[in-house]
This record gives sequence, structure tokens and C-alpha cells, in this order.
Amino acid sequence: MSTHDYDVKELALADKGRDRIEWAAQEMPVTRLIRERFEREMPLAGVRLSACLHVTTETANLVKTLAAGGADVVLCASNPLSTQDDVAASLVVHEEIPVYAIKGEDDDTYYRHLHAALDHKPQITMDDGADLVSTIHQDRTELLGNMVGGTEETTTGIIRLRAMAADGALRFPVVAVNDAMTKHLFDNRYGTGQSTLDGIIRATNVLLAGKVMVVAGYGWCSRGIAMRANGMGANVVVTEVDPLKALEAHMDGFRVMPMMEAASIGDIFVSATGDIHIFDKHHMEVMKDGAIIANSGHFNVEINIPALEAMAVKVRRVREFVDQYTMADGRRLHLLGEGRLVNLAAAEGHPAAVMDMSFANQALSAEYMLREGKNLERKVYAVPADIDAAIARLKLEAMGISIDTLTAEQEEYLASWKTGT
Repeated sequence: MSTHDYDVKELALADKGRDRIEWAAQEMPVTRLIRERFEREMPLAGVRLSACLHVTTETANLVKTLAAGGADVVLCASNPLSTQDDVAASLVVHEEIPVYAIKGEDDDTYYRHLHAALDHKPQITMDDGADLVSTIHQDRTELLGNMVGGTEETTTGIIRLRAMAADGALRFPVVAVNDAMTKHLFDNRYGTGQSTLDGIIRATNVLLAGKVMVVAGYGWCSRGIAMRANGMGANVVVTEVDPLKALEAHMDGFRVMPMMEAASIGDIFVSATGDIHIFDKHHMEVMKDGAIIANSGHFNVEINIPALEAMAVKVRRVREFVDQYTMADGRRLHLLGEGRLVNLAAAEGHPAAVMDMSFANQALSAEYMLREGKNLERKVYAVPADIDAAIARLKLEAMGISIDTLTAEQEEYLASWKTGT
């Protein structure tokens, strides 16, 4: 490849990246089995695929799987702070896959990289946040004629795509990988729960035990954060707008209250809702001195950062991923990872074992989209149930876990309506 085919920080990091990619692969047996089948069958042969994902060791194993299936893959970052530079270098050097991603890139570079991935003229997009799909529809409409369909990894992206579909704006079908049971039940809950706390601890080195942690929302990601924080001794408060989720959080043993009430008592604040200004000016006006604010949602808009900057009389970086904002009254509020997803900005993202299932969904959904996309309507589709079940079955087998199967008698009983007491 020429230097025009990639933009990464430093190619000399490639060998370190390869070692880390191989380490992650040990925890990704389902992805490995899919790769082995893809190598034999080549179901993606010749398809141009542009992926906008967090450039991590787990993503590298997904991209290698897609390439093994015959896809012509280009990768760009889905967040300016989520790239692991050694992984990006390894994919360029060892796999000859074009990568456009540099950790800490500015917004102009981020969008230049996005357009570089779209210059590939993809037939399938693979998104984490819907930036590729959104950019195609707004700025690169000339590419719509090439498109078969796309896949989407995360809650925020699904929200955007469903809004597009509701407006009649979506011009090709997209599979909602995020909504697969083997994705949101595990990646969102166990992956986000562990990796978010990992990011907070790495950034701050604070003791969670005894702290009041305010978790915004009680979807699958926030459930995981609350569960893990509780396990480490934090006093967890949940805020919600959905009465059913609020009731569930209460029944799970957490305090539930409005954000304005929680703002004055919290030590650590974490949002993972997919919505805007969860931590707003009026909340930050009453937060206590030393409060820590983090985001685990896809976009940093969950925190009203412009308001925080306007309120501050002084801003300084006190640790690598901690910016201290001093208010006029002397209070100090600490923003982690520039408000971007803290688990990737300050840590390494989800453990490979859960990304194994998420990225197995991505690979198989890409195969499904290539096979069925031309017959699908312009809307957001669920991952087919047989794909979801097959991934769960493969994961259990890889873990050495066996389960029961129904007998013929049991199947007959479940299908009957005549048998009663």
C-alpha cells in the first residue's frame, strides 16, 4: 500500500499491536470459528466493506475475519479517542488493511478519515454510531447507488437510524446488531459495566467503595455499570425517565431519584443513555467540590461541555485523562476523557470475551446483508433469530458448557393446546 492508503500514528508500533491482537483472539473462539468457515466458503468475496468502529484488538479480529471471507475492507475510527494506535499500525503492516485512525485526532481529521473510508465506495457499511450512514445520506449521496445495506453496533446508532427510517430518509436496509440478544445482554451489560469502571479507575485511581455513584439511565449499559459499581462497594443512585426501568432499578436495590436531586449528593456521575445533556448546567451548578463526571455513551453530548466550559474560571489537566474545571465559587469538577466514552478514552474498552459475540453478530450480519439485502426494505432490521441462537450455541460449546434439548414428548406438549390439568 502507498501512504495514501492509510493514516495511522506510527507504523513502528505494528509488532506490539500484533501481540495484543493475538492475545485478544484467545478470548474470541466464536469469531475464530466463523473465520475458519469464511476462509473455506469466502461468502464476502469481492464485496467492498467500509467499517467505522473503535479500533481495538477485538475490532482487529473482526476485520481479519471479514477479510478472510473475501471482503475488501477499509477501517476508520468511530470516535477520536478510542483508537489503539498499535492495533491500527498492525492492521496496516501485517494485514495490509487500510486504516484511518489516530488516537486523539481532532474533529477535522476524524471527518477526513470518515470520508477516506467512504472513498472506498462501499457496498456494505459497518457502523458504531451511524456516522458512515449519516454521512452517505447527507454529504455523499453519490454512493447510494452502490449500497446493498449496513450493520450498526451501538444503541446511539440505532436511535439515529430508526429516526431516519421513521422520517422516510433511510435509503438502504440496516441490521441492528446492537439489539441481538447475544449483544445487548452481554456486551452492553457485562462489557460496559466492567470497562466503564476500568476507565474511571485508570483515569482517577479513586476508591469506589463508599462513594455515591450516580448512574444515568437503566438500560442494559447502565444496568451493567450499576451492577459492577455496587459490587465494588459504591452507593449507587439511578436516575430514569422510564417508569418501568425506574421501578426495576428500585427492585434491584438501587436508590432512584431525579437527576437534580442526585446532582448535589453524587461523588461520581456516569451517563450511558444515548441522549443529549444528561448532565446539564443546572446539575453542574449544584455538584459538590471534587465531583467526577464521565460518559459511557457513544457521543460526548451526554454532558453539556460548552456549559461546563462557560461556567469555569480555570481549566487544567491534572491527570492524563482528567480535566479539572474550577468554578467561580471554588468548586472543582473533573471531566474524564474529554467527555468521550470513558471505557475507550481512558482504558481498553470491553473485554474480548464479550466482544467475541458482538463481532460474531457483525460478521454474520454482513454475510446475511450481502445475501438478502436486495430483497429487504429500507428500514432497520433485527438480527435474524437463527444467527443469534447459533452464536449463543457456539459460545457455550467454546466454554465447555452443555445444555439440555427437549424430548419429542416435550415438544409435542408445548405445541398442543388440548392437554390441561
